[in-house]
Amino acid sequence: MATSLEAAAAPDSMSDSLQTCYKHLNETGRSFAAIILALDGELRDAMCIFYLVLRALDTVEDDMTINLQTKITMLHNFHTYLYQAAWRFTEGKHKDRQVLEDFPTISLEFRKLAMVYQEVIANTCHKMGVGLVEFLEKRIESFLDWDQYSHYSAGLVVIGMFQLVASAGLEDAPVVEDTRLLNSTGLFQQKTNAIRDYLEDQLEGREFWPREVWSKYSKKLSDLAKPENIVPAVQCLNDLVTNALQHIPDVLLYLSRLRNQNAFNFFAIQQVIAVATLAACYNNHQVFKGVVKIRKGQAVTLMMDATNMQAVRAIMYQCMNEIYQKIPVSDPSTGRTQNIVSTIQKLCLSNGPLMSRHGFSPIYRSCAVLLAILSWYYLLML
Repeated sequence: MATSLEAAAAPDSMSDSLQTCYKHLNETGRSFAAIILALDGELRDAMCIFYLVLRALDTVEDDMTINLQTKITMLHNFHTYLYQAAWRFTEGKHKDRQVLEDFPTISLEFRKLAMVYQEVIANTCHKMGVGLVEFLEKRIESFLDWDQYSHYSAGLVVIGMFQLVASAGLEDAPVVEDTRLLNSTGLFQQKTNAIRDYLEDQLEGREFWPREVWSKYSKKLSDLAKPENIVPAVQCLNDLVTNALQHIPDVLLYLSRLRNQNAFNFFAIQQVIAVATLAACYNNHQVFKGVVKIRKGQAVTLMMDATNMQAVRAIMYQCMNEIYQKIPVSDPSTGRTQNIVSTIQKLCLSNGPLMSRHGFSPIYRSCAVLLAILSWYYLLML
């Protein structure tokens, strides 16, 4: 029997192959599936395929059992596999390898999309693949490297997503053309994920924290996970969180320019989940013991609330308060953290006093968002 999320995304008229794609989406990115499900028609399908194609590409990068030369070749050529009906990769060991093993189904649905969507997906895939190869052959040394890697792995994704939204006629070209803001938004999400996933990446032999930072606190990045190093480890963590916070003013400006409700919901939900995750990670030694995640109920509440700028500002302000209350007096980055948190709070208040998050009228919550979130929440309870 199909799950509620798959059923909601799979009307009787949907092909078996497209239904399979939504199944892969649900299994490899449940939280993202809920956001995609709230979109309409052909844009929803295009975004589903976009996610799966880049998930497959990312799986190649993340699978440490694939030898380096094979990985380089695959990443360089991955965009061409979209037009090769039989191409698949069955030698991977990554937990998301199903998107590579069943890539013919994904590429089939890709080739059914309108050409304008195909071009965005293929171009993004090509740029991302070439960029990821660059960092297979070198480490992330500096903050500039961290920004560049984050551009390849997430900035391009956000730019591509917005190009899909614009291609569907939901937003105007001027917003799409401001790639600096879009890229900064992607950098914020990627840095949040890299901070949160420290231990998981270490266990898999991957390193995404810049040496410029961690070398101030430890001889080896892996040493931060040792109990005796917990004080410098948390100081390093706070240093990185402070850097990631620098992108939030761009996030707020970018979201304020969106005019279409569906587009706003789609992008705002991603950002409030990211900022809540970052707030949970700040000054939290649990980052070095496992993956820190916000509670499922909190995630659902955030997704339901984040449907207008007033609500987003209130959420951001609350998360900044959470961070501010945890700033240690003696932390090396304390001053910088206080400054950026204060700046963000002032931006949140720039349009007047904030309404209590509990005061938002249900009229702001679209039926599509509610259906998607409730379906996702049901899945999480299974």
